[in-house]
Amino acid sequence: MNPVFNMDAATMSPVALFLQADWVVKFVMGGLLAASVWTWAIIIGFSVRLKRTRKEMTKFERDFWKADDIDAFHKAEAERDLPSARVFAAGVREWRHSTAGGQIDKGGTRERLATAMGAAAASEIDRLSDRLNILATVGSVAPFVGLFGTVWGIMRSFTGIASAQNSSLAVVAPGIAEALFATAIGLFAAIPAVIAYNRFSHGVNRIEAALNRFADGFHTTLSRQLDTSR
Repeated sequence: MNPVFNMDAATMSPVALFLQADWVVKFVMGGLLAASVWTWAIIIGFSVRLKRTRKEMTKFERDFWKADDIDAFHKAEAERDLPSARVFAAGVREWRHSTAGGQIDKGGTRERLATAMGAAAASEIDRLSDRLNILATVGSVAPFVGLFGTVWGIMRSFTGIASAQNSSLAVVAPGIAEALFATAIGLFAAIPAVIAYNRFSHGVNRIEAALNRFADGFHTTLSRQLDTSR
């Protein structure tokens, strides 16, 4: 008989199922476990990063709207590693370039300011959401990888049944359990990835909306200065 199908109840634990599995199923399980660990590392790191970014952005914007001197605020805060700071720096940089000459094209300056800050905001959102594609990939692919391991394991179980010429539950159960365990690991990797992806996407969308509101407010402030300039 194939030794895989001689396991008793004590060898039906997850560790035993993994150790007794076929090398293909082991490879599938190992890959899914690695994907699960990677997913949780991203979830924890991204959660901390998102929370810190929202908190620091709120403080930055509050300090900005309280500032009396934009140039002094720019000198003190523009180099910070923060999406709001980079959007702010892009607006100030474009403002200085557009108003450096003797004659100012007000309409063109407004358009360039909007473009510069919009591009900076989009770049920050792309940078912030860089790891989300990994969660989306794991969430969509892991169940099918686990299913592949299950199908392979069940095929191997049927081969063992045929060679043993015995279809009793004691013979069938270990092989089927081994096969289904691959699907369970696939779901274990996919479910947290899907939940985290949806949650983090919502958080990134909120940050994007906050960045756009800040850029619009700063654009309005600079537009008022254009109206008072000659």
